[in-house]
Amino acid sequence: MYLPRQFDHPEHAATLMRGHPLASLVTTDDSGFPFVTHLPLKLLEEGGQPAVLLGHCARGNPLWGYLQKRPLALASFMGPQAYMSPKVYADPQRVPTWSYLAVQAKVEARLLEGDAAKDALLKQLIADHEAAYADQWRSLPEDYTLKMLNAIVAFELRIVDLQCAVKLNQHRPEAHAAMHAAYAEGSEQEQALAAWMRKLGLV
Repeated sequence: MYLPRQFDHPEHAATLMRGHPLASLVTTDDSGFPFVTHLPLKLLEEGGQPAVLLGHCARGNPLWGYLQKRPLALASFMGPQAYMSPKVYADPQRVPTWSYLAVQAKVEARLLEGDAAKDALLKQLIADHEAAYADQWRSLPEDYTLKMLNAIVAFELRIVDLQCAVKLNQHRPEAHAAMHAAYAEGSEQEQALAAWMRKLGLV
């Protein structure tokens, strides 16, 4: 991604990926055209650094076949984002902008074989989003759970390169107070950006 130095914050990548797990996983189809799948991914860390993403798709989704043939792919995560009016500047010779937080991970895919591996992956996703459902999943008839497991393909995405953009007008400190005040009174997305401004010590 285009990433000016002032917006480059790899130290926040894991927080964003965990907080916004619905990723756009981009590979290519057999004609070479980009193929995008939107799916939740589970982040695993090694030594405190983002290392692996776990995911799955329906067996009928051609994604897994593309990953098998061409393992390199791109996982893109979008955090909070919103418009910013030039009214936050004292100088009228300014233009509107867009604030956002985003992560892009270049990944290498490996399909996970066997029901045990798929079951373990699903339980990690369940633990993140509805831990109480794990007991219900375990109590379902075995023929049903096997049918569900056979209907998906699970995969591991090892991160080989990572970029994290935190674009909050860091280079315009004269507008930070007004920008924060505007976002703090706005929509849920805007309030999330205000919280990130506080997190980064911009206000």
